[in-house]
Amino acid sequence: MHGLVARTLQCFVQDTYGQDRWRSIADAARLDLPEFEAMLDYEAQLIGLVLTRAETELGKPRAAMLEDIGTYLMTHPNNERLRRLMRYGGEDFIDFLHSLEELPGRARLAVPDLDLPPLELTEATPRSFTLVCRCSGPTSRGYSRVLAGVVRAMADDYGALILLELASGPDEEEVIEITVVETAYTKGRAFELGAHGAGRP
Repeated sequence: MHGLVARTLQCFVQDTYGQDRWRSIADAARLDLPEFEAMLDYEAQLIGLVLTRAETELGKPRAAMLEDIGTYLMTHPNNERLRRLMRYGGEDFIDFLHSLEELPGRARLAVPDLDLPPLELTEATPRSFTLVCRCSGPTSRGYSRVLAGVVRAMADDYGALILLELASGPDEEEVIEITVVETAYTKGRAFELGAHGAGRP
């Protein structure tokens, strides 16, 4: 598993719950070193073990924790550059949803060996969408939970009101059903797409 994924898990725990909680998780998982390196590869079983220890230490089910990680990626001040990058997906939340199919390719441009599951968005009605995560193997399982956290956080960022439902699809597919109740429910966070508007928190 790519070290960037492992490092994200570590930073989520440290930034959200504190260094001491991460140390407890690392000790329980018997990590040789308590710090993950973003550019190294790690065994999927090791990351799974860390997630299991985090569930116990934080008292939170894995599904909820994975969704919290997605929210963390879009909302924590340490990740502002990532949030700004995601906002370039479009001027409103609907545009952002349509840009999600490009996410795995954009991620590979930034990190060539980072392999995210392919995404497919279908639009049943102008306000109803199905986002399919084509997972393959245990290393990508649960990706839809992280993505759901990202989508919820970005809806807030755009000021949209949405409803989400997660389900399992055929084979190893994971499905997110998205209903956009209102595209301009609140003001949202300030952001400009112009040359001088790389984004403002």
